[in-house]
Amino acid sequence: MTTQNSVPRSTRSAAVIGAGQTGVTAALGLLDAGFEVTIYSDRDQRSLRDDVPATGTALEFGVTQQSESALGLDTYTGRAPRHTGLSVRIAGPDRAELIQFDGHFDGYVGVAVDTRLKADERLTAFQERGGRFVVEPVTPEILDTIAAGNDLTLVATGKGGLSDLFAIDTARTPYDAPQRSLLTVTVTGIGYDKDVFAHRSSAGGAHSGFSILAEQGEAWWGPYLHKDAGPSWAFLGWARPGSEWETRFAAAESAESAHKIVQDLYRDFIDWDLPEVLATQVIADDPHSWLKGAVRPVVRSAVGHTTSGHVVASLGDTSIAYDPIAGQGAQSGLIQAQRLVAAAAVHEGPFDDSWFNARYAEFLAVRGDAANKVTRLFLGDPELAEIGGQLFAAASVDPKFAAALVGLLHHPQPFLEVDSLEAANAFITRITGENAATLLGRFAPAGKFARSTFADNLATA
Repeated sequence: MTTQNSVPRSTRSAAVIGAGQTGVTAALGLLDAGFEVTIYSDRDQRSLRDDVPATGTALEFGVTQQSESALGLDTYTGRAPRHTGLSVRIAGPDRAELIQFDGHFDGYVGVAVDTRLKADERLTAFQERGGRFVVEPVTPEILDTIAAGNDLTLVATGKGGLSDLFAIDTARTPYDAPQRSLLTVTVTGIGYDKDVFAHRSSAGGAHSGFSILAEQGEAWWGPYLHKDAGPSWAFLGWARPGSEWETRFAAAESAESAHKIVQDLYRDFIDWDLPEVLATQVIADDPHSWLKGAVRPVVRSAVGHTTSGHVVASLGDTSIAYDPIAGQGAQSGLIQAQRLVAAAAVHEGPFDDSWFNARYAEFLAVRGDAANKVTRLFLGDPELAEIGGQLFAAASVDPKFAAALVGLLHHPQPFLEVDSLEAANAFITRITGENAATLLGRFAPAGKFARSTFADNLATA
């Protein structure tokens, strides 16, 4: 964590291209640090809030919340339904029910907030404090003019080919294509008390639910704060290439059809959670409460140059595009934004290649590289498959290790050193205080996951 303490100097100017959550957060931080700041977007504020889907569920944990607090921003922990843990179920080939555990978040909570809501509120505050908001598509040619007129220019969008200004870091980019097809939909209809998903955890609706099916993909349900409906639930699914899920996800054409696809998915593949899923309802007033697509995980360079040679820097998804399976995209973008703002506030020299590259190297060391590796773990990357098997099995045996494993979503840094089965066992022993081989010797397949009785509770209510 870094702190923001600006030093007296003549006013400097900054431009941020992109008005999503990360771009607006950086712009607001720079404004508060004494910069004259302009945000550029191809949509006006109302359209950004109401005419597009949220860019993801944007689940954030303690480290990211600390970054927002350091910028004086609302973390939404007092407004959004809180996640206090993650319940995991893993089914192997032929849907054999193998692993189950419930990891409690130790000393932090998670919140998933509609990115449209957060960006809208921060954009309002930005303009109220004197920031300038320009609605204009930014092409590489226009970016050249913008960069020429500002001391610091951040590119927080890949639209218009702007991401092509930043070279792909091939050493940090192991995939040449998306690893999953994605489907998300936000719904209402169920609450967060202990009767919701009670078969998974004594915490009930305070824990999100994650199911992994080896031959199909992954599915997640979690508490969410929707921009209009307020407290709600979000589904996010990942379909493996060539799977039946991939075909089903591709058929979604509306919130209603996406919702039906999800309900049928749980009826056919994940019946242990079916009653809760059948009780959910589409948010009819938001036709953009769903999204499908795919993300190629890519790490790009910190610095790009316009046609006239002006320096521009990547930010957020333009720097690193994560598969959302481990929830690292929004978190890393906000952490990167806070660190850049804090460093810029006290910097007295030019914002040149060397300065941006140094800041990016620091960010990769404290977050980016670890977040990338944890994402690969949850994607079942073949290079990490055996390690993942050890860790997930250990989590099913020992609650302390279950908490540590789900804690990697909050603070992924401890996983950087886990590069072999021996290192995985050392990690298990360090967390549990028990020899890893002894602990893993107690592992037994689940056999049969507990099924929800939520519908029975509704019938007797």
